Amino acid sequence: MSDRKSTLSIFALGGINEIGKNMYVIEYGNDLVIVDCGAKFADESLLGINLIIPDVSYLQENKHKIRGLVVTHGHEDHIGGIPYFLKKLNIPVYATRFTLGLIELKLKEHKILRESTLIEINSESKLNLGEMKASFFRTSHSIPDCLGIVFDTPEGKVVHTGDFKFDLTPINDQYSDIHKMAKIGEEGVLALISESTNAERPGLTPSESKVGSHIEEAFLNATGKIIISTFASNVNRVQQIVHATIKTNRKLALLGRSMVNVVKVAKERGYVEIPDWMLIDARDIKQYPPERVVVLCTGSQGEPLAALSKLSTNNNRDVRVLPDDTVIFASSPIPGNEKGVSKIVDNLFQLGAKVIYGSSSTTGMHVSGHGYQEDLKLMLTLMKPKYFIPIHGEYRMLHIHRLLAEAVGVERNHTFIIRNGDVVDIADGEARQTRKVPAGDTYVDNVGDDEIVEIVLRDRKHLSEEGMLVVVVTISKEDGKRISDPDCISRGFVYARDSESLLQDINELVKRTVDPFKDPNIMGMKRAIKKEVGIYLFEKTKKKPMILPIIIAI
Repeated sequence: MSDRKSTLSIFALGGINEIGKNMYVIEYGNDLVIVDCGAKFADESLLGINLIIPDVSYLQENKHKIRGLVVTHGHEDHIGGIPYFLKKLNIPVYATRFTLGLIELKLKEHKILRESTLIEINSESKLNLGEMKASFFRTSHSIPDCLGIVFDTPEGKVVHTGDFKFDLTPINDQYSDIHKMAKIGEEGVLALISESTNAERPGLTPSESKVGSHIEEAFLNATGKIIISTFASNVNRVQQIVHATIKTNRKLALLGRSMVNVVKVAKERGYVEIPDWMLIDARDIKQYPPERVVVLCTGSQGEPLAALSKLSTNNNRDVRVLPDDTVIFASSPIPGNEKGVSKIVDNLFQLGAKVIYGSSSTTGMHVSGHGYQEDLKLMLTLMKPKYFIPIHGEYRMLHIHRLLAEAVGVERNHTFIIRNGDVVDIADGEARQTRKVPAGDTYVDNVGDDEIVEIVLRDRKHLSEEGMLVVVVTISKEDGKRISDPDCISRGFVYARDSESLLQDINELVKRTVDPFKDPNIMGMKRAIKKEVGIYLFEKTKKKPMILPIIIAI
Protein backbone atom coordinates (compact mmCIF):
# COMPACT_ATOMS: atom_id res chain seq x y z
CA MET A 1 0.00 0.00 0.00
CA SER A 2 1.39 3.40 -1.00
CA ASP A 3 1.78 6.28 1.47
CA ARG A 4 -0.97 8.18 -0.34
CA LYS A 5 -3.39 5.31 -0.09
CA SER A 6 -2.76 4.90 3.64
CA THR A 7 -3.54 8.55 4.35
CA LEU A 8 -6.88 9.62 5.78
CA SER A 9 -7.91 13.03 4.43
CA ILE A 10 -10.57 15.35 5.85
CA PHE A 11 -11.64 18.61 4.20
CA ALA A 12 -14.59 20.86 3.42
CA LEU A 13 -15.79 22.15 0.06
CA GLY A 14 -18.23 24.42 1.94
CA GLY A 15 -19.19 25.21 5.52
CA ILE A 16 -15.90 26.52 6.92
CA ASN A 17 -15.64 30.25 7.76
CA GLU A 18 -19.31 30.55 6.77
CA ILE A 19 -22.76 29.38 7.78
CA GLY A 20 -24.26 27.68 4.74
CA LYS A 21 -23.61 25.37 1.77
CA ASN A 22 -22.13 22.65 3.95
CA MET A 23 -20.16 19.92 2.20
CA TYR A 24 -17.49 17.80 3.88
CA VAL A 25 -15.32 15.01 2.50
CA ILE A 26 -13.74 11.98 4.21
CA GLU A 27 -11.26 10.26 1.90
CA TYR A 28 -9.13 7.17 2.46
CA GLY A 29 -7.14 5.60 -0.37
CA ASN A 30 -9.55 4.89 -3.22
CA ASP A 31 -12.70 5.59 -1.21
CA LEU A 32 -14.37 8.95 -0.72
CA VAL A 33 -17.56 9.81 1.19
CA ILE A 34 -19.37 13.16 1.11
CA VAL A 35 -21.27 14.54 4.12
CA ASP A 36 -24.08 16.96 3.23
CA CYS A 37 -24.53 19.08 0.12
CA GLY A 38 -26.04 22.41 1.06
CA ALA A 39 -26.81 25.79 -0.44
CA LYS A 40 -27.05 29.31 0.88
CA PHE A 41 -29.01 32.29 -0.38
CA ALA A 42 -27.19 35.10 -2.11
CA ASP A 43 -27.15 38.63 -0.74
CA GLU A 44 -28.06 41.75 -2.72
CA SER A 45 -24.48 42.16 -4.00
CA LEU A 46 -24.86 39.06 -6.21
CA LEU A 47 -27.26 40.43 -8.80
CA GLY A 48 -29.76 37.95 -10.18
CA ILE A 49 -28.27 35.06 -8.21
CA ASN A 50 -30.63 32.74 -6.37
CA LEU A 51 -28.39 30.19 -4.65
CA ILE A 52 -24.74 29.62 -3.88
CA ILE A 53 -23.63 25.98 -3.88
CA PRO A 54 -20.20 24.37 -3.44
CA ASP A 55 -17.72 24.01 -6.29
CA VAL A 56 -17.50 20.24 -6.83
CA SER A 57 -14.73 20.15 -9.47
CA TYR A 58 -12.53 18.05 -7.14
CA LEU A 59 -15.31 15.48 -6.78
CA GLN A 60 -15.85 15.38 -10.54
CA GLU A 61 -12.17 14.66 -11.03
CA ASN A 62 -12.34 11.86 -8.43
CA LYS A 63 -15.80 10.50 -9.18
CA HIS A 64 -14.47 6.91 -9.39
CA LYS A 65 -13.69 7.09 -5.66
CA ILE A 66 -17.08 8.33 -4.44
CA ARG A 67 -19.02 5.78 -2.38
CA GLY A 68 -21.99 7.98 -1.52
CA LEU A 69 -23.44 11.15 -0.05
CA VAL A 70 -24.52 10.88 3.59
CA VAL A 71 -26.89 13.61 4.82
CA THR A 72 -27.03 14.58 8.51
CA HIS A 73 -30.41 16.40 8.39
CA GLY A 74 -32.85 18.24 6.16
CA HIS A 75 -32.05 21.94 6.51
CA GLU A 76 -31.46 23.92 3.34
CA ASP A 77 -27.81 24.58 4.13
CA HIS A 78 -27.29 20.80 4.17
CA ILE A 79 -29.53 19.57 1.31
CA GLY A 80 -30.14 22.61 -0.93
CA GLY A 81 -27.34 21.77 -3.37
CA ILE A 82 -28.28 18.10 -3.86
CA PRO A 83 -30.34 18.48 -7.09
CA TYR A 84 -27.55 20.43 -8.80
CA PHE A 85 -24.92 17.98 -7.52
CA LEU A 86 -26.81 14.85 -8.68
CA LYS A 87 -27.11 16.32 -12.19
CA LYS A 88 -23.31 16.20 -12.33
CA LEU A 89 -22.62 13.08 -10.26
CA ASN A 90 -25.44 10.57 -9.87
CA ILE A 91 -24.36 8.79 -6.66
CA PRO A 92 -26.30 7.08 -3.84
CA VAL A 93 -27.77 9.43 -1.22
CA TYR A 94 -28.20 8.14 2.35
CA ALA A 95 -30.57 10.04 4.67
CA THR A 96 -33.24 9.57 7.32
CA ARG A 97 -36.93 9.19 6.52
CA PHE A 98 -37.94 12.83 7.03
CA THR A 99 -34.81 14.18 5.32
CA LEU A 100 -35.46 11.93 2.32
CA GLY A 101 -38.98 13.36 2.08
CA LEU A 102 -37.56 16.88 1.75
CA ILE A 103 -34.92 15.74 -0.74
CA GLU A 104 -37.58 14.00 -2.84
CA LEU A 105 -39.51 17.29 -3.10
CA LYS A 106 -36.43 18.98 -4.55
CA LEU A 107 -35.64 16.16 -6.96
CA LYS A 108 -39.24 16.15 -8.22
CA GLU A 109 -39.00 19.88 -8.95
CA HIS A 110 -35.80 19.26 -10.91
CA LYS A 111 -37.34 16.20 -12.63
CA ILE A 112 -34.52 13.85 -11.58
CA LEU A 113 -36.22 11.82 -8.83
CA ARG A 114 -36.74 8.68 -10.93
CA GLU A 115 -33.06 8.34 -11.85
CA SER A 116 -31.76 9.14 -8.35
CA THR A 117 -30.77 6.50 -5.77
CA LEU A 118 -32.13 7.40 -2.32
CA ILE A 119 -31.46 5.03 0.59
CA GLU A 120 -33.15 5.41 3.98
CA ILE A 121 -31.03 5.14 7.12
CA ASN A 122 -31.57 5.61 10.87
CA SER A 123 -29.49 5.77 14.03
CA GLU A 124 -29.04 1.98 13.99
CA SER A 125 -27.88 1.73 10.36
CA LYS A 126 -24.42 0.55 9.33
CA LEU A 127 -22.90 1.24 5.91
CA ASN A 128 -19.95 -0.34 4.12
CA LEU A 129 -18.24 2.38 2.11
CA GLY A 130 -15.19 0.67 0.65
CA GLU A 131 -12.44 0.54 3.27
CA MET A 132 -14.54 2.79 5.50
CA LYS A 133 -17.65 1.94 7.49
CA ALA A 134 -20.28 4.35 8.78
CA SER A 135 -22.55 4.13 11.83
CA PHE A 136 -24.78 6.76 13.39
CA PHE A 137 -26.07 8.34 16.59
CA ARG A 138 -29.21 10.43 17.12
CA THR A 139 -28.91 14.15 17.89
CA SER A 140 -31.39 16.92 18.81
CA HIS A 141 -31.82 19.91 16.52
CA SER A 142 -34.63 22.13 15.23
CA ILE A 143 -35.74 19.59 12.63
CA PRO A 144 -36.64 15.89 13.02
CA ASP A 145 -34.43 12.90 12.27
CA CYS A 146 -30.95 14.35 12.79
CA LEU A 147 -27.86 12.17 12.88
CA GLY A 148 -24.22 12.35 13.83
CA ILE A 149 -21.92 10.07 11.84
CA VAL A 150 -19.06 7.79 12.90
CA PHE A 151 -16.65 6.86 10.12
CA ASP A 152 -14.61 3.81 11.03
CA THR A 153 -11.42 4.02 8.93
CA PRO A 154 -8.16 2.02 9.03
CA GLU A 155 -6.59 5.08 10.69
CA GLY A 156 -9.25 5.36 13.38
CA LYS A 157 -12.70 6.78 14.02
CA VAL A 158 -13.76 10.14 12.57
CA VAL A 159 -16.95 11.63 14.05
CA HIS A 160 -19.07 14.29 12.31
CA THR A 161 -21.63 15.71 14.76
CA GLY A 162 -23.98 17.35 12.25
CA ASP A 163 -25.93 20.26 13.76
CA PHE A 164 -26.90 19.56 17.36
CA LYS A 165 -27.83 20.67 20.84
CA PHE A 166 -28.58 18.67 23.97
CA ASP A 167 -32.33 19.02 24.56
CA LEU A 168 -33.32 16.83 27.51
CA THR A 169 -37.04 17.45 26.96
CA PRO A 170 -37.49 17.38 23.18
CA ILE A 171 -40.98 17.96 21.80
CA ASN A 172 -40.79 14.98 19.44
CA ASP A 173 -39.21 12.55 21.97
CA GLN A 174 -36.15 12.19 19.72
CA TYR A 175 -33.59 12.20 22.51
CA SER A 176 -29.88 12.57 21.89
CA ASP A 177 -28.01 9.25 22.03
CA ILE A 178 -25.81 10.41 24.91
CA HIS A 179 -24.96 6.88 26.04
CA LYS A 180 -23.97 5.90 22.51
CA MET A 181 -21.83 9.04 22.19
CA ALA A 182 -20.06 8.17 25.44
CA LYS A 183 -19.40 4.63 24.21
CA ILE A 184 -17.96 5.98 20.95
CA GLY A 185 -15.67 8.21 22.98
CA GLU A 186 -14.56 5.31 25.19
CA GLU A 187 -13.65 3.29 22.09
CA GLY A 188 -11.45 6.15 20.89
CA VAL A 189 -12.05 9.01 18.46
CA LEU A 190 -9.20 10.02 16.19
CA ALA A 191 -10.84 13.21 14.91
CA LEU A 192 -14.01 15.12 15.82
CA ILE A 193 -15.67 17.42 13.28
CA SER A 194 -18.15 19.58 15.20
CA GLU A 195 -20.38 22.57 14.45
CA SER A 196 -19.57 25.99 15.93
CA THR A 197 -22.64 28.15 15.19
CA ASN A 198 -23.31 29.19 18.80
CA ALA A 199 -19.76 28.94 20.14
CA GLU A 200 -19.99 32.57 21.30
CA ARG A 201 -23.03 31.95 23.55
CA PRO A 202 -22.39 30.85 27.15
CA GLY A 203 -24.50 28.26 28.92
CA LEU A 204 -26.78 25.52 27.62
CA THR A 205 -29.24 25.95 24.77
CA PRO A 206 -32.82 26.24 26.14
CA SER A 207 -35.23 23.42 25.35
CA GLU A 208 -37.75 23.78 22.53
CA SER A 209 -40.44 22.80 25.06
CA LYS A 210 -40.15 26.25 26.68
CA VAL A 211 -41.49 27.94 23.53
CA GLY A 212 -44.89 26.23 23.64
CA SER A 213 -46.17 28.04 26.75
CA HIS A 214 -45.21 31.45 25.31
CA ILE A 215 -47.03 30.68 22.05
CA GLU A 216 -50.15 29.55 23.95
CA GLU A 217 -50.13 32.71 26.09
CA ALA A 218 -49.91 34.94 22.99
CA PHE A 219 -52.73 32.99 21.32
CA LEU A 220 -54.97 33.30 24.38
CA ASN A 221 -54.42 37.08 24.53
CA ALA A 222 -55.00 37.66 20.80
CA THR A 223 -58.28 39.27 19.73
CA GLY A 224 -58.24 39.23 15.95
CA LYS A 225 -56.54 36.99 13.45
CA ILE A 226 -53.19 35.44 14.43
CA ILE A 227 -50.40 35.36 11.86
CA ILE A 228 -47.32 33.46 13.05
CA SER A 229 -44.15 33.01 11.04
CA THR A 230 -41.34 30.51 11.60
CA PHE A 231 -38.93 28.32 9.66
CA ALA A 232 -40.92 25.80 7.64
CA SER A 233 -38.47 23.05 8.59
CA ASN A 234 -38.98 23.55 12.35
CA VAL A 235 -41.60 20.83 12.61
CA ASN A 236 -41.42 20.79 16.41
CA ARG A 237 -42.38 24.49 16.44
CA VAL A 238 -45.17 23.78 13.97
CA GLN A 239 -46.52 21.10 16.30
CA GLN A 240 -46.59 23.53 19.22
CA ILE A 241 -48.43 26.07 17.06
CA VAL A 242 -50.96 23.35 16.21
CA HIS A 243 -51.49 22.62 19.93
CA ALA A 244 -52.03 26.33 20.67
CA THR A 245 -54.46 26.57 17.74
CA ILE A 246 -56.51 23.66 19.09
CA LYS A 247 -56.48 25.12 22.60
CA THR A 248 -57.89 28.44 21.34
CA ASN A 249 -60.48 26.76 19.06
CA ARG A 250 -59.17 28.27 15.85
CA LYS A 251 -58.71 27.06 12.29
CA LEU A 252 -55.20 26.83 10.76
CA ALA A 253 -54.22 27.97 7.26
CA LEU A 254 -50.75 27.43 5.76
CA LEU A 255 -49.22 30.16 3.63
CA GLY A 256 -46.02 29.97 1.62
CA ARG A 257 -44.85 27.26 -0.74
CA SER A 258 -42.13 25.83 1.51
CA MET A 259 -44.47 25.79 4.54
CA VAL A 260 -47.15 23.90 2.61
CA ASN A 261 -44.61 21.41 1.20
CA VAL A 262 -42.73 20.71 4.43
CA VAL A 263 -45.88 20.33 6.55
CA LYS A 264 -47.29 17.97 3.91
CA VAL A 265 -44.20 15.75 4.13
CA ALA A 266 -44.18 15.91 7.94
CA LYS A 267 -47.90 15.05 8.14
CA GLU A 268 -47.68 12.18 5.65
CA ARG A 269 -44.69 10.65 7.43
CA GLY A 270 -46.04 11.06 10.95
CA TYR A 271 -43.76 13.82 12.25
CA VAL A 272 -46.57 16.28 12.95
CA GLU A 273 -50.20 15.66 13.96
CA ILE A 274 -52.77 18.11 12.57
CA PRO A 275 -56.46 17.28 12.80
CA ASP A 276 -58.08 17.36 9.38
CA TRP A 277 -60.98 19.49 10.70
CA MET A 278 -58.55 22.20 11.71
CA LEU A 279 -56.73 22.78 8.40
CA ILE A 280 -58.35 25.21 5.98
CA ASP A 281 -57.29 26.58 2.62
CA ALA A 282 -55.97 30.14 2.64
CA ARG A 283 -58.69 31.04 0.10
CA ASP A 284 -61.36 30.17 2.69
CA ILE A 285 -60.05 32.42 5.49
CA LYS A 286 -62.61 35.15 4.70
CA GLN A 287 -65.41 32.72 5.55
CA TYR A 288 -64.38 32.73 9.23
CA PRO A 289 -64.36 35.49 11.85
CA PRO A 290 -60.79 36.81 12.42
CA GLU A 291 -60.77 35.54 15.99
CA ARG A 292 -61.21 31.98 14.69
CA VAL A 293 -58.18 31.92 12.36
CA VAL A 294 -54.43 31.26 12.63
CA VAL A 295 -52.20 31.75 9.59
CA LEU A 296 -48.88 29.89 9.73
CA CYS A 297 -46.51 31.31 7.13
CA THR A 298 -42.94 31.64 5.91
CA GLY A 299 -40.89 34.84 5.86
CA SER A 300 -39.66 35.28 9.43
CA GLN A 301 -36.23 36.32 8.10
CA GLY A 302 -37.52 39.23 6.03
CA GLU A 303 -37.26 37.46 2.67
CA PRO A 304 -38.83 39.89 0.15
CA LEU A 305 -40.72 37.21 -1.80
CA ALA A 306 -41.94 35.17 1.17
CA ALA A 307 -45.52 35.14 2.44
CA LEU A 308 -45.04 37.45 5.43
CA SER A 309 -43.43 40.16 3.31
CA LYS A 310 -46.42 40.16 0.96
CA LEU A 311 -48.83 40.22 3.92
CA SER A 312 -47.03 43.25 5.37
CA THR A 313 -47.90 45.25 2.24
CA ASN A 314 -51.33 43.63 1.83
CA ASN A 315 -50.26 42.10 -1.47
CA ASN A 316 -51.73 38.67 -0.79
CA ARG A 317 -55.02 38.09 -2.56
CA ASP A 318 -56.37 35.68 0.07
CA VAL A 319 -55.24 37.17 3.40
CA ARG A 320 -55.25 40.78 4.59
CA VAL A 321 -53.72 42.11 7.79
CA LEU A 322 -56.43 43.97 9.72
CA PRO A 323 -56.16 46.34 12.68
CA ASP A 324 -55.97 44.35 15.94
CA ASP A 325 -54.56 41.25 14.19
CA THR A 326 -51.58 39.72 16.04
CA VAL A 327 -48.41 38.93 14.09
CA ILE A 328 -45.80 36.75 15.81
CA PHE A 329 -42.21 36.22 14.69
CA ALA A 330 -41.41 32.78 16.14
CA SER A 331 -37.72 33.14 15.30
CA SER A 332 -34.77 35.46 15.81
CA PRO A 333 -33.26 37.32 12.84
CA ILE A 334 -30.22 35.60 11.40
CA PRO A 335 -27.28 38.09 11.29
CA GLY A 336 -27.59 40.04 8.05
CA ASN A 337 -31.39 39.76 7.89
CA GLU A 338 -32.18 42.46 10.47
CA LYS A 339 -32.85 45.16 7.88
CA GLY A 340 -35.42 43.08 5.99
CA VAL A 341 -37.16 42.02 9.20
CA SER A 342 -37.33 45.63 10.45
CA LYS A 343 -38.95 46.77 7.23
CA ILE A 344 -41.68 44.13 7.55
CA VAL A 345 -42.26 44.97 11.22
CA ASP A 346 -42.67 48.66 10.31
CA ASN A 347 -45.15 47.80 7.57
CA LEU A 348 -47.19 45.62 9.94
CA PHE A 349 -47.39 48.38 12.56
CA GLN A 350 -48.61 50.78 9.87
CA LEU A 351 -51.44 48.32 9.10
CA GLY A 352 -52.50 48.50 12.76
CA ALA A 353 -51.35 45.02 13.78
CA LYS A 354 -49.99 44.02 17.16
CA VAL A 355 -46.49 42.65 16.44
CA ILE A 356 -44.49 40.34 18.70
CA TYR A 357 -40.90 40.41 17.47
CA GLY A 358 -37.31 40.75 18.62
CA SER A 359 -34.72 38.56 20.29
CA SER A 360 -35.76 35.13 21.51
CA SER A 361 -34.77 35.99 25.08
CA THR A 362 -37.21 38.94 25.01
CA THR A 363 -40.24 37.30 23.40
CA GLY A 364 -39.74 33.65 24.40
CA MET A 365 -40.99 32.69 20.92
CA HIS A 366 -37.79 31.00 19.76
CA VAL A 367 -34.89 28.90 20.96
CA SER A 368 -31.89 27.96 18.87
CA GLY A 369 -31.36 24.50 17.42
CA HIS A 370 -27.58 24.88 17.79
CA GLY A 371 -25.61 24.10 20.91
CA TYR A 372 -24.28 26.85 23.19
CA GLN A 373 -20.85 26.61 24.80
CA GLU A 374 -21.81 24.01 27.42
CA ASP A 375 -23.42 21.82 24.74
CA LEU A 376 -20.25 22.02 22.65
CA LYS A 377 -18.06 21.18 25.64
CA LEU A 378 -20.29 18.22 26.52
CA MET A 379 -19.89 16.82 23.00
CA LEU A 380 -16.11 17.23 23.23
CA THR A 381 -16.08 15.59 26.67
CA LEU A 382 -18.13 12.63 25.48
CA MET A 383 -16.04 12.07 22.34
CA LYS A 384 -12.58 12.79 23.82
CA PRO A 385 -11.00 13.27 20.35
CA LYS A 386 -7.27 13.25 19.68
CA TYR A 387 -7.75 15.83 16.91
CA PHE A 388 -10.47 18.43 16.54
CA ILE A 389 -11.78 20.29 13.47
CA PRO A 390 -14.39 23.00 14.25
CA ILE A 391 -16.76 23.68 11.33
CA HIS A 392 -20.02 25.46 10.46
CA GLY A 393 -19.20 28.95 11.64
CA GLU A 394 -17.34 32.15 10.90
CA TYR A 395 -13.69 32.40 11.93
CA ARG A 396 -14.31 33.91 15.38
CA MET A 397 -16.73 31.07 16.18
CA LEU A 398 -14.18 28.44 15.14
CA HIS A 399 -11.52 30.18 17.26
CA ILE A 400 -13.76 30.24 20.35
CA HIS A 401 -14.68 26.59 19.76
CA ARG A 402 -10.97 25.77 19.80
CA LEU A 403 -10.64 27.47 23.20
CA LEU A 404 -13.58 25.41 24.49
CA ALA A 405 -11.84 22.25 23.25
CA GLU A 406 -8.65 23.20 25.09
CA ALA A 407 -10.67 23.81 28.24
CA VAL A 408 -11.85 20.17 28.23
CA GLY A 409 -8.50 18.62 27.43
CA VAL A 410 -7.82 18.76 23.66
CA GLU A 411 -4.21 19.75 23.04
CA ARG A 412 -3.87 23.20 21.44
CA ASN A 413 -1.82 22.03 18.47
CA HIS A 414 -4.32 19.22 17.86
CA THR A 415 -7.08 21.61 16.71
CA PHE A 416 -7.15 22.57 13.04
CA ILE A 417 -8.93 25.78 12.10
CA ILE A 418 -9.08 25.43 8.35
CA ARG A 419 -10.70 27.07 5.34
CA ASN A 420 -12.72 25.50 2.56
CA GLY A 421 -10.29 23.40 0.51
CA ASP A 422 -7.68 22.99 3.26
CA VAL A 423 -6.91 19.29 3.75
CA VAL A 424 -6.10 17.68 7.08
CA ASP A 425 -4.12 14.51 6.32
CA ILE A 426 -3.74 11.84 9.00
CA ALA A 427 -1.20 9.03 8.57
CA ASP A 428 0.08 6.67 11.27
CA GLY A 429 -1.95 8.58 13.84
CA GLU A 430 -0.29 11.94 13.10
CA ALA A 431 -2.23 14.83 11.52
CA ARG A 432 -0.92 17.69 9.40
CA GLN A 433 -2.37 20.39 7.18
CA THR A 434 -0.07 21.22 4.27
CA ARG A 435 -2.14 21.06 1.07
CA LYS A 436 -5.33 22.27 -0.55
CA VAL A 437 -7.89 21.04 -3.05
CA PRO A 438 -10.01 23.28 -5.32
CA ALA A 439 -12.95 24.79 -3.42
CA GLY A 440 -15.14 27.81 -3.95
CA ASP A 441 -18.61 29.03 -4.83
CA THR A 442 -20.87 28.08 -7.72
CA TYR A 443 -23.64 30.58 -8.46
CA VAL A 444 -27.12 29.53 -9.58
CA ASP A 445 -29.19 32.04 -11.56
CA ASN A 446 -32.76 32.61 -10.41
CA VAL A 447 -33.98 32.21 -13.99
CA GLY A 448 -33.70 28.66 -15.29
CA ASP A 449 -31.44 27.45 -12.44
CA ASP A 450 -28.38 27.82 -14.65
CA GLU A 451 -24.92 28.03 -13.12
CA ILE A 452 -23.35 31.44 -13.58
CA VAL A 453 -19.64 32.04 -14.12
CA GLU A 454 -17.75 34.80 -12.36
CA ILE A 455 -17.39 36.99 -15.46
CA VAL A 456 -21.18 37.25 -15.83
CA LEU A 457 -21.45 38.49 -12.24
CA ARG A 458 -18.74 41.07 -12.92
CA ASP A 459 -20.66 42.29 -15.96
CA ARG A 460 -23.89 42.56 -13.95
CA LYS A 461 -22.12 44.55 -11.24
CA HIS A 462 -20.51 46.79 -13.85
CA LEU A 463 -23.87 47.46 -15.50
CA SER A 464 -25.59 48.19 -12.19
CA GLU A 465 -22.94 50.72 -11.14
CA GLU A 466 -21.90 52.42 -14.39
CA GLY A 467 -24.60 51.68 -16.97
CA MET A 468 -24.17 50.86 -20.64
CA LEU A 469 -23.58 52.74 -23.88
CA VAL A 470 -24.49 51.01 -27.14
CA VAL A 471 -22.77 52.36 -30.26
CA VAL A 472 -24.33 51.30 -33.59
CA VAL A 473 -22.38 51.80 -36.81
CA THR A 474 -23.42 50.71 -40.32
CA ILE A 475 -20.64 49.93 -42.80
CA SER A 476 -20.33 48.56 -46.31
CA LYS A 477 -19.70 44.83 -46.55
CA GLU A 478 -17.55 45.49 -49.65
CA ASP A 479 -14.98 48.05 -48.51
CA GLY A 480 -15.76 48.73 -44.84
CA LYS A 481 -16.69 52.38 -45.40
CA ARG A 482 -19.18 53.94 -43.05
CA ILE A 483 -22.61 54.28 -44.69
CA SER A 484 -24.43 56.43 -42.09
CA ASP A 485 -23.78 58.41 -38.92
CA PRO A 486 -23.27 56.40 -35.73
CA ASP A 487 -26.15 56.06 -33.26
CA CYS A 488 -25.52 56.05 -29.48
CA ILE A 489 -28.02 54.51 -27.04
CA SER A 490 -27.52 55.12 -23.30
CA ARG A 491 -29.00 52.83 -20.62
CA GLY A 492 -28.27 53.60 -16.98
CA PHE A 493 -25.37 55.88 -17.92
CA VAL A 494 -26.70 59.33 -18.86
CA TYR A 495 -30.17 60.58 -19.72
CA ALA A 496 -30.09 61.25 -23.48
CA ARG A 497 -32.19 64.44 -23.46
CA ASP A 498 -29.91 66.05 -20.87
CA SER A 499 -26.68 64.92 -22.56
CA GLU A 500 -27.20 65.63 -26.24
CA SER A 501 -23.89 67.47 -26.63
CA LEU A 502 -21.97 64.58 -24.99
CA LEU A 503 -23.60 62.01 -27.26
CA GLN A 504 -22.91 64.18 -30.33
CA ASP A 505 -19.23 64.38 -29.32
CA ILE A 506 -19.16 60.59 -28.98
CA ASN A 507 -20.68 60.23 -32.48
CA GLU A 508 -17.94 62.44 -33.91
CA LEU A 509 -15.28 60.44 -32.07
CA VAL A 510 -16.71 57.18 -33.44
CA LYS A 511 -16.57 58.60 -36.99
CA ARG A 512 -12.91 59.53 -36.57
CA THR A 513 -12.21 56.08 -35.16
CA VAL A 514 -14.01 54.04 -37.85
CA ASP A 515 -13.32 56.07 -41.01
CA PRO A 516 -9.57 55.23 -41.29
CA PHE A 517 -10.36 51.52 -41.69
CA LYS A 518 -9.87 50.41 -45.33
CA ASP A 519 -11.67 47.05 -45.09
CA PRO A 520 -14.67 45.58 -43.20
CA ASN A 521 -12.60 44.61 -40.11
CA ILE A 522 -15.52 44.37 -37.70
CA MET A 523 -13.54 43.06 -34.70
CA GLY A 524 -10.87 45.71 -35.16
CA MET A 525 -13.49 48.47 -35.35
CA LYS A 526 -15.18 47.20 -32.14
CA ARG A 527 -11.89 47.14 -30.22
CA ALA A 528 -11.00 50.65 -31.42
CA ILE A 529 -14.43 52.07 -30.50
CA LYS A 530 -14.34 50.55 -27.00
CA LYS A 531 -10.85 51.91 -26.36
CA GLU A 532 -11.31 55.47 -27.69
CA VAL A 533 -14.84 56.01 -26.35
CA GLY A 534 -13.86 54.52 -22.99
CA ILE A 535 -10.91 56.92 -22.58
CA TYR A 536 -13.04 59.91 -23.66
CA LEU A 537 -15.94 59.14 -21.30
CA PHE A 538 -13.69 58.67 -18.28
CA GLU A 539 -12.02 62.03 -18.98
CA LYS A 540 -15.38 63.79 -19.29
CA THR A 541 -17.55 61.99 -16.71
CA LYS A 542 -15.18 59.93 -14.50
CA LYS A 543 -17.41 56.95 -15.29
CA LYS A 544 -16.65 53.65 -17.01
CA PRO A 545 -19.91 52.42 -18.56
CA MET A 546 -19.99 49.13 -20.41
CA ILE A 547 -19.45 50.06 -24.06
CA LEU A 548 -21.15 47.73 -26.52
CA PRO A 549 -20.24 48.47 -30.18
CA ILE A 550 -22.57 46.96 -32.80
CA ILE A 551 -21.21 46.95 -36.36
CA ILE A 552 -23.78 46.22 -39.08
CA ALA A 553 -22.28 45.28 -42.46
CA ILE A 554 -24.65 45.61 -45.46
